[in-house]
Amino acid sequence: MRYDLNLPLNRDMIKDLVVGDEVYLNGKLLVGRDQVHLRLTTELERDGKMPVSLIGETIFYMGPAPAPQGFVIGSCGPTTSARMDPFAPTLMREGLIAMIGKGPRSESVRNSLIDHGCVYFTAFGGCGALYAQCVRSVRVIAYEDLGPEALYEMVVEDFPVIVAMDAFGASIYDR
Repeated sequence: MRYDLNLPLNRDMIKDLVVGDEVYLNGKLLVGRDQVHLRLTTELERDGKMPVSLIGETIFYMGPAPAPQGFVIGSCGPTTSARMDPFAPTLMREGLIAMIGKGPRSESVRNSLIDHGCVYFTAFGGCGALYAQCVRSVRVIAYEDLGPEALYEMVVEDFPVIVAMDAFGASIYDR
């Protein structure tokens, strides 16, 4: 099936998604990798606060390349999701509803997807230039000192992903 979804998501929007569904996302995504996840969870543990609410948010595991002249962003392909696995269950408890990356996830992430009614999308490795064409704007919203590892907000249009793990625990990587 093909779905066109507007961000932010809610559980009603993703409850019928199953592994293999084609999804085109429109709206604001969060963007962050390892260092962002570490800081978010560290701040949450320290004082119960984060610089952004995660309720209904989708995060793309990506570090953007510098934008060539005339472009909003450079290549922006996904990074390996397993590096974020230690942090994902905590962030789902805080309201994160979807993640985008590449590669399989741990059993603890699978269990958290089921427990919280969340979804994991896969983006295509090697397609960073294609994804860049879907980006309408990008800005740093926290942790600017991390450079390309900062927490970004990115507005996307017709951003193609595939459901890799659904809210029922099915995984494309089990096939």
